[in-house]
Amino acid sequence: MASDRVPVGIHDLTFRTTSLQLTHAELARHTGVPLAKYHQGIGQKAMSIPAPDEDVITMAAHAAAAVVGRHGADRIRTLVFATETSVDQAKAGGLYVHSLLGLPPHIRVVELKQACYGATAALQFATALVHRDPDQQVLVLASDIARYDLDSPGEPTQGAAAAALLVTARPALLEIDTPSGVFTHEVMDFWRPNYRSTALVDGRASIDAYLNALTGTFGDHQARGGAPLHRIRTICYHQPFTRMAHKAHHHLLQQAGLPTVPQDIAAALAPTTTYNEVLGNSYTASLYVALAALLDGPTPLDGETVGLFSYGSGSVAEFLTATVRPGYRDHVRTGAHRAAVTDRRPISYAAYRDLHSGTLPTDGGSHATAAATPGPYRLAGVRDHRRIYEATGPVDAGPATTGRCVAAPGEGGGG
Repeated sequence: MASDRVPVGIHDLTFRTTSLQLTHAELARHTGVPLAKYHQGIGQKAMSIPAPDEDVITMAAHAAAAVVGRHGADRIRTLVFATETSVDQAKAGGLYVHSLLGLPPHIRVVELKQACYGATAALQFATALVHRDPDQQVLVLASDIARYDLDSPGEPTQGAAAAALLVTARPALLEIDTPSGVFTHEVMDFWRPNYRSTALVDGRASIDAYLNALTGTFGDHQARGGAPLHRIRTICYHQPFTRMAHKAHHHLLQQAGLPTVPQDIAAALAPTTTYNEVLGNSYTASLYVALAALLDGPTPLDGETVGLFSYGSGSVAEFLTATVRPGYRDHVRTGAHRAAVTDRRPISYAAYRDLHSGTLPTDGGSHATAAATPGPYRLAGVRDHRRIYEATGPVDAGPATTGRCVAAPGEGGGG
């Protein structure tokens, strides 16, 4: 980063998920697929499943409330909501979050979409805004629910999570470095037409497109003077399934003419996969869940350079690096993240299939949603084609570290 510029990056990072989970052991008992194909083949052990009153808004609000509760909202001037599971074709999902959290009115709210890459586009948008005005802060929310057809090849990779990033000047966690490498190539590897509730995917084409984009982004990153591979401590990859990160790292090392020892690759990536392997694919949030896992890990990273590879099918990708700030451990949210994972209630295969087939009514009438989530925000129902959200309890924000510590957000009118 140029010496005359104020450092900008991620000041706070947290994620939340759904209240239910389906383990791959339970899935394997009913599909007849050997469990090793899930655990070792794709690197997945469980997947988060939303309750009927949970969606991308409730997850995002839960994650955002923790950030706002710790830092306040006085300096937040922009909220960017990144998702490919949008609840409305016109209205930004972040507006519901803005209402639920009772945020000030003088905040711009927008929604970004480009498959799983959207959150990284939001992060770059945020850093540019803060570079222009270092006194302002930007709240980036990445929230998605990955759904595929029952009994399809993509079914075992389903999952859900929302990540919240507070982007500021002089960040406590990571400083975003320049330059970054970008790559775009139109390909039909994964898509979801407006008339479908589940995604379509060409698995082989998607893996090839991912690796092609990795080559393209890293080459562009190097051509623009980015940190060489040997100076990067480890890389957080977008993880549609965690074994994809292993394939990617093997590919990158091979392209660089470096040894591709499986044990070394596994050791390098293990700290980045601990959450994603039990949450499943969370699309836009996946990369930042991987980053949270890395920062929560036991190995000190103060002053280290870490890589971030963001891939969004269709396809757009970016490779960037970040410098871990000294003292970052004082600001991570390890306890909350572990609780988000361990507090989920396991469900049966039959219950999962029932939930998968459930849909919100589309007749414009008034329909209440049964209370199920133990979380602080819920989808209460629909009325006149409007989603109705409500706050149900306080949010534990964790200890205050910077800025004004505010009380837990009160109820707000969603929809």
